[in-house]
Amino acid sequence: MPVEQQHSDGNSSSDPFENRLSAALHDAGAAFDTDRGALAAAGTARGRRLRLRRRTTVLGGAAGVALAGVGGALLVPWGGSSSARPLAAVSTTPRVAQSPTASAARAVTSDDMIRTLEKLLPKGGFSKAQGRGVDRNAPLVAPYAQLVYDDGHGAAAVSVSVNRVLPGGSDARQAVQCPDKVYVPYDSCVTSHLPDASVVTVVKGYEYPDRRVDTKLWTANLVTPDGHHVSVSEWNAAAEKDAPISRDRPPLSAAQLRTLAAAADWRGVVDAIPEDPRQTQEPTAPDDGDGGKAIRRTLTSLIPKGLKVVAHGADDDDQFTYLVVDDGKGRSLVQINVQPDMSDVAGDLFGSGSETLSDGTKVAERQGPGEKGGDGVVMWTVDTMRTDGFRVVISAFNSGSQQTAATRKTPALTMKQLRAIALSPKWRS
Repeated sequence: MPVEQQHSDGNSSSDPFENRLSAALHDAGAAFDTDRGALAAAGTARGRRLRLRRRTTVLGGAAGVALAGVGGALLVPWGGSSSARPLAAVSTTPRVAQSPTASAARAVTSDDMIRTLEKLLPKGGFSKAQGRGVDRNAPLVAPYAQLVYDDGHGAAAVSVSVNRVLPGGSDARQAVQCPDKVYVPYDSCVTSHLPDASVVTVVKGYEYPDRRVDTKLWTANLVTPDGHHVSVSEWNAAAEKDAPISRDRPPLSAAQLRTLAAAADWRGVVDAIPEDPRQTQEPTAPDDGDGGKAIRRTLTSLIPKGLKVVAHGADDDDQFTYLVVDDGKGRSLVQINVQPDMSDVAGDLFGSGSETLSDGTKVAERQGPGEKGGDGVVMWTVDTMRTDGFRVVISAFNSGSQQTAATRKTPALTMKQLRAIALSPKWRS
């Protein structure tokens, strides 16, 4: 049986449909969310370009146990077999999933993707199917299939997308991590280890983090030792957005989601994807003294006395961290990005109303509503850029999460304190 690690309502872990996969993050993929003005115009986009790879959005899902049969074959909970082929043997040396040779490669069309998804789903009706096959001229475009499935209890959108990730790399790790509840609310998250050493995480969440519409989104993300990545999503509506809720919950159970993601058919599709030679290795991760951990330590050292740090987290891009602080009057989220080489977007970030200090540092201050829908949440931001393009931007909120209602009238840090933190010479170290 799989070994599971579960995160439910009381716990959080530190840190789709082709459009979701290619656009990523979220939404929740983006760890630092700016306001919709000049701050968002280019700074966030530029910051994302500096990342090695964007994380795959991991939302939705459920909780349960995958069913393993004799000999490592997965037994489908609805009575069939996920594939006549057993799971691949455990690899003792993780490697990138290799694309087949020209003679062995088979074409995978959009119809193939759709038919495979229909075959692996329980008996029911299908409509509005579309997909993308393997494009050997565009190896970075993920094959996918999506359709509306009806098991007699209401229409539901179901999608699957597949891709290749570097075994042991940041994308592989992020794909099967439980989301950070500070940014992505969910009901439960279960990580399981299958007999072939694949890891699959099933998350039971929501399409809208602020729950303005109660559309449920359940997702299973699986990564194999050879770097196959399969992502399955389902909703309790006929479309992920802008469709009425058609049933209480998505149609597949957690175990069914997990087994659908583990079907050997998807691994064959990944093997048909041409390998991008630029992605066969990943730069060495920074030491613990660098990146997100160092940013968190520096930010913690700059927090004014009287504020207790009650939670923290960081993004794997090593430019972002957050703290949740409490002065006894309610929790307050504080998040910061530290980004080098941002001079090319200085004009977008520091326009009318910004100031330039005597040493040439640009400073912009903004106060406005939060973006994630929390009732009464406000966002206070100080954005700074040194003459060489070194940017430090910090925001504070009057809630412990942007998605939850305000816990206090104003953030725990004043604009003066945020400014002092952003301009601190400690960031240069």
